[in-house]
Amino acid sequence: MAKVWRTVSGDASPRTGLVLSGGGARGAYEVGVVAGIIEVLGLTDADQAPFSIFCGSSVGAVNSAFFASMGHRGDLGIDRLKDVWRSLDIGTHLSVAPKNLWKPPKDPTPGSREYGPRLLDPVPLSLHIRDAIEWDRIGRNIDASTVHALVVTALDVADGVTTMFAHTAPNVPFEPSRDPRRRAVDGPVGPDEILASAAIPFLFPGRKVGARHFVDGSLRFNTPIAPALRSGADRLVVVNLITQHPPSSSDLHAESPYPDAVFLAGKMLTALLLDPVGYDLQVLERFNKLLATLDEVLTPQERLRIDDVMRKVRGVAYRHVDSLVVRPSADIGRIAGEHVRRLRESGAFSWAFSMLLERIDKGEEDWEADWASFLLFDGDFAEALIDMGRRDLHARADEVRMFFG
Repeated sequence: MAKVWRTVSGDASPRTGLVLSGGGARGAYEVGVVAGIIEVLGLTDADQAPFSIFCGSSVGAVNSAFFASMGHRGDLGIDRLKDVWRSLDIGTHLSVAPKNLWKPPKDPTPGSREYGPRLLDPVPLSLHIRDAIEWDRIGRNIDASTVHALVVTALDVADGVTTMFAHTAPNVPFEPSRDPRRRAVDGPVGPDEILASAAIPFLFPGRKVGARHFVDGSLRFNTPIAPALRSGADRLVVVNLITQHPPSSSDLHAESPYPDAVFLAGKMLTALLLDPVGYDLQVLERFNKLLATLDEVLTPQERLRIDDVMRKVRGVAYRHVDSLVVRPSADIGRIAGEHVRRLRESGAFSWAFSMLLERIDKGEEDWEADWASFLLFDGDFAEALIDMGRRDLHARADEVRMFFG
């Protein structure tokens, strides 16, 4: 018998949103997390899917689009997506061409929608993504309200405004933000919007959508929690692709060598694409606590007045939202370092990529592989992250079952 989630009152289940952040090749961990949820809940293709709202940025947009295309299945087609990630080949999908960093603003290739300098050849990965997703099925699932919303974010190059491409079901109004730094665009989400969201500047080319040019949405809006809430999500599963380390004390008098360009590039990517996740989650927790306090101390009429003010200011009132936050249990940078060493020994890397990671295999600190963890589009690396995501969810099985209730 197919499972259908119910609330305590017996009504149809609350809308559950899946929020996936950016992180390049680290996105395989997101696939493992969803696989773990499906396994813990015992879902099959005949069941109701655990999510109806999918929001993503960068690689999270790619995974979100796939899940939206499979939203009619209780298992979200997870085995197929795992195979897509496992089929990545380092020789095919990580082609480094430094000369392309000096590409002119407009790509001279006829009919191309790719613009600007790039270190990597985007064509193999772009084709891999296009072939993996049933794009027409996204629209059918949304029209049938099987999927309530798919929202992906990208950064408009011209004005620096974060653009939310939102495709929502007929009964799901998307409440746009009043923030001038963000805009919403209604309509179908296709390959151009997804590839624009994942276009990390200087690594991949920018992407043209309509008449405007876009790059990676993670630069200013890595964790699209707000779009999920504005799509009507009552509870959220948020996947954070950075391992949470306890704070450490530093001795300012202890001398340490100045890091090289590879290390700095990895830390820069982490700061741009991953660090904002923690802040967004802290904000969500603070507002949940604030709203709980307001509910305790205010009369219903006073509480409604606050909601009215918030609607005028930001377009939608604040509300309590339960969340399940998942983080890697192990350092993805260290895992990447181990795989890079093995791949270099096997001669799988091109000379250009080997030069970029020259220090990885010299026995130095594993955190220097942060850079590689974003770019290691390799099936074995993806398999390791998928397995970790599954294990992390099984370790929290009781919590997962309680959350989905």
